[in-house]
This record gives sequence, C-alpha cells and structure tokens, in this order.
Amino acid sequence: MALNHMILSAFFFNPQGDHRMSWRHPRAPGREVFDFDYYRELALVAERAKIDTLFLADHVAIWDSVRSGVAHYANARLEPLTLLSALAGVTRHIGLIATASSSYSEPYNVARMFASLDHISKGRASWNVVTSAMDEEAQNFGRDGNIEHAHRYERGAEFLDTVKALWDSWEDDALLVDKESGYFADPDKVHPINHRGPHLKVRGPLNVPRPPQGHPLIVQAGSSESGKDFATEHADVHFAIFRTKEEGVQYRKDINQRLARHGRRPESFRILPGVLPIVAASEAEGREKQEYLQTLLPDQVGIDLLSSWSGVDLSSYPPDGPLPPLPDESTFNGGRTSLNRVKEWSKQNLTLREIARKLANSGSVPTAVGPPEQIADQLEDWFVSGAADGFNLMFPLLPEDWNNFAEKVVPELQRRGLFRTEYEPGTLRDRLGLTRPANRFAEARDRARAVS
Repeated sequence: MALNHMILSAFFFNPQGDHRMSWRHPRAPGREVFDFDYYRELALVAERAKIDTLFLADHVAIWDSVRSGVAHYANARLEPLTLLSALAGVTRHIGLIATASSSYSEPYNVARMFASLDHISKGRASWNVVTSAMDEEAQNFGRDGNIEHAHRYERGAEFLDTVKALWDSWEDDALLVDKESGYFADPDKVHPINHRGPHLKVRGPLNVPRPPQGHPLIVQAGSSESGKDFATEHADVHFAIFRTKEEGVQYRKDINQRLARHGRRPESFRILPGVLPIVAASEAEGREKQEYLQTLLPDQVGIDLLSSWSGVDLSSYPPDGPLPPLPDESTFNGGRTSLNRVKEWSKQNLTLREIARKLANSGSVPTAVGPPEQIADQLEDWFVSGAADGFNLMFPLLPEDWNNFAEKVVPELQRRGLFRTEYEPGTLRDRLGLTRPANRFAEARDRARAVS
C-alpha cells in the first residue's frame, strides 16, 4: 500500500544522543539515563508529535576492544525490551522497535518476548534483527571471537524464520477460553513447529497466542550485500545509510530488484535512511552546535572506534596520516557496512583523525541543519523523489534536539501535508501500510483442503 505521508522514527543508540561523545555536553543528561522518567518524557514528546516509532538500538556488550572504549564511550544502556514494555504502559499509539540479536539469543525466547510486547501494546511491537558484529559481544556468550559473517546471516535467516513459525504456531482463532466446554484453545489450531535446521532445533508451540500484528514488524539495518539480501527476503522496514538524494534513488532501484527476486512488491518494504536533524536559528548556528560536539571527542577514543570499525589496530599510526590498507570485505568478520563506509572516506584523502571525527557523528549519516523550514525542505525533497519512505531521526543531543524537532519541524511538515496530524487507527503495520502476514499453518491446511 502506498503512503501519502512520510514515516518518522525517533532513534537512539546512546541515550544522551547520537554523537559518540554527546554525554559530555553541558546540557546532556547524566545518571537519569538509567531512570524510567527520562524515557517516559522522551516517549510522550514523540507521541504528542505523532511520530511513528521509537527505535532503540543496542549491543550486548561494552565496547572496549582497544583501550579507551569502556572509560570514555557511553554505550552502557538499559535493555530495550524491558524499557519498551514499560513505555507501552504510558503510551497509546507510538510504535516500539527493540533490537535483539539472532546470534546470541534463542528463537523461543525472542518470539515469546516480542509476542508479549505486541499484546501488551495492542499491536505496536517491532523487532530490529541484528546478527551482532563485535568480538566483545561474542565473548559474553561463550565464544572467543565473532561468528563468521556468512554464518551469521545464514543463522539469522533460520532464526527469523523459526521465530515467525512460533508466532504462527497459534492460529488467529485458536484461543477459545470456553468455560462451559472446558476448552481453553482449539487443539487443531495450535501447532508444534518441530523445526530442525543446520543451526537450530525448536519444538514449539509458543506459549503466547499469535500477536495482534500476526508478526511484529521486522526491521533490518545492515547495508552489506548480505544485509540487503537478508532485508529484502525477510524484513518489512530497512534502516539505510546513504549520503545524497541521488544515491538514495539508486539504492531504492537496487532494493526493488532484490525484492522482485524474492517475489515481493516495492510497497511491501519501507526504506528509512538515517538523518541527523539539528534545529537552529540559522544553518551557521546549527553547524556551530555540531562542531562543538566534535571538540568533545578525545582523539584516542575516535581512533579506537575507527580501529573497531575497520578491523585494524590503528593506535600506532600517526593521527594526521592516512589510513593503512584495510581488510577485504569478503574475508572481514566484523560489520561490513561499517568497513565499507570507512573505505569510502579513505578515498577522500582524509586523515585518521578526520575520519574518526566523521565516525563519531553517528557513523556519518547526512545532516539536516538549520531553521525548521530548511530541514523540512530537505526531508520533503528526499521523500517526494522516492529516495525515502521516511526517516530514522538520529538526534545528536538528547533531549534537546529531539524536543526541537518534535516542536518545530513536525508542525512544518504537517502544514505541508507531508506528515499526519492524528494517528490512524489500527496496529503499527496498519499505519505503515504493510499487510498483516498470513498464518503458515492455516494456509497449509487450506491448500490441503483445496487439493483434496
């Protein structure tokens, strides 16, 4: 289904903002990022603005692979599903996207948690599927290093299909709660899945009835070749990173071709590129705010972060020199999207220090800086061109940039007819114009009846 307005998703990775060192800003929050009240206020501001979703990114480790990460880089954060379950109780409409790893979780647990969140929120749950690329994450789950890249996506695909089968293990009308007959559920409509695959073995059925959305919305964020193939086969929403409108139009064409190979239509898939909105009285003032955040980044932290992204220990290289040769993507076991972004920057004759500073700024997603009208112009241009179905809004400083966007840019987009003024009825899938998935067990029974 085509949408007549853009999708807006309010994202955060670090709870103080999506600059790696935003926690040092004088107006950044402190210890309250581990308190529920802070997130409740962010959620209520976003819901008053009619934002589509809250998107909580996550790692299952502290980044400390080189030297300075654990000391300086604020990636301690609350567990997303726990937090979003609490926020479901104080919100009514906004979608709730939580990150969970397919590499270091079990399908039954993930299926149960997201089904529960979907019931609690009345159809607002969404799973951002990640395969986890950090060695530190692997070392928290009984491994010495990361799972090989191809196996991560192979396991991820099997994991996701198993989770979907568990969500389908109760048909939509299986739950009876018939006190007179004594039947709690229709036994013919609750199914073991009996999955046995290369990576996983799960009996089922789930001990939670089918979620209101059928399947909670599936989000995927990797832009490597494997990531894009995974997304177009399995996901509903794709968090992409591209720098220009023209690049976005080409990206959409590539995605549409991949969708077609999987028998899918473009309208079944939403692309939300990341953008950093900084509202200010003028573009110059906004750039000044952005540059101030860059001054908060110790060079060593930036170099260590760049080492993690590139798979090369850069601590012995001169900060004002060029990048050394980087690993080949086909043999790289870390995040290949990140590696390729670093390679692109290296072609611009930037120094290690300059690339590290770009990386600190939310992985160098494009910025939209200036007065509300100017930011709205840029978002409108990308949306109308077809480069984006909406945007993953990555605010450099929380809560300031989050509040400014909600209070100043959203009304301008509404005035132009580009964004809703009230939430539409229904589930998150309904509002994003995405079809509710059919139940695989009900479909199989209908096919068997048709043949007989």
